[in-house]
Amino acid sequence: MNPSPIKWPEGKDFAFTVFDDSDFVTMENGPPVYDLLSELGFRTTKSVWPCSPGSETDHTSDAIYDYDIGGDTCDDRDYLNWVLDLQRQGFEIGFHNATFVTSRRGFTKKALDAFREKLGGDPRTYATHFQCLEGMYWGSARLSGVNKLVYNLLNRFRTHGVFQGQVEGSEYFWGDLCRDRIDYVRNFVFGDINTLKVCPEMPYFDRDRAFVKSWFASSEGPDVRTYNETLCEANQDQLEAEGGACIMYTHFGKGFWDGKQVDPTFNRLMKRLSQKNGWFVPVATLLDYLNDQRGIHTLTSSERSALERRWLMHKLRVRGSS
Repeated sequence: MNPSPIKWPEGKDFAFTVFDDSDFVTMENGPPVYDLLSELGFRTTKSVWPCSPGSETDHTSDAIYDYDIGGDTCDDRDYLNWVLDLQRQGFEIGFHNATFVTSRRGFTKKALDAFREKLGGDPRTYATHFQCLEGMYWGSARLSGVNKLVYNLLNRFRTHGVFQGQVEGSEYFWGDLCRDRIDYVRNFVFGDINTLKVCPEMPYFDRDRAFVKSWFASSEGPDVRTYNETLCEANQDQLEAEGGACIMYTHFGKGFWDGKQVDPTFNRLMKRLSQKNGWFVPVATLLDYLNDQRGIHTLTSSERSALERRWLMHKLRVRGSS
């Protein structure tokens, strides 16, 4: 697909936003980062875990990964009040699975209902929390054909058939809920700051993964170091010159606040970006605009294969990215 250049609203030169995964975010390290974003005029997407782990979650099945990842959830009143304040300011609140451990179908539905009750509606956007077995088309299910085989060989088949959010009959299945209640789901992450250039099809529909209405991609930045590398001055200027769109993938809980100050490099780069003529809106707003301009694109098999190959090449260069 070779779409025509996008004419951004309000005469803006490019678009920029962030999807912030919930991992590690607490009432200590989250507010200072979002205070800076708000002050600079950015409106981005902060995902949440609606619930703390309960009886329908599984703490043991995450053992394929050697990580202990948590953070605050919307069951914490102070955290929820802060999230609601962000929402009132114009930040979007997204979904990052029911909680930070694997959840069975019943608990995922409970969490979606809790999201709706606490935040006033269903989430527009979702990104899989990487270690949850109810991940939607996650692990090797993200790929097809020979690309899937290459991925499995590189990962020693560690994730083959493990993630079951889309597997009807599995206790972790919630594909119908995802399809009916969420508009946009994140999949591939790339190294180029211009997400739209490397994934010009987004938002797109994949016939072979039909429990997702439409997919979007992101640009690499899971922690403060990689985020700052992707958002360096030269890359900012590239994004502006290309008139592109960046959806940064990150965890604002990973090194952006050191207990005393927001990371100085992040602070400087975001201030510089804010002074450009960019359209700084949440993820769903950006994707809605692309949808309004071009419609949801249905991937062809060749487009799907090319997209997967680009992602695999990036994964080989940057091991550990989602």
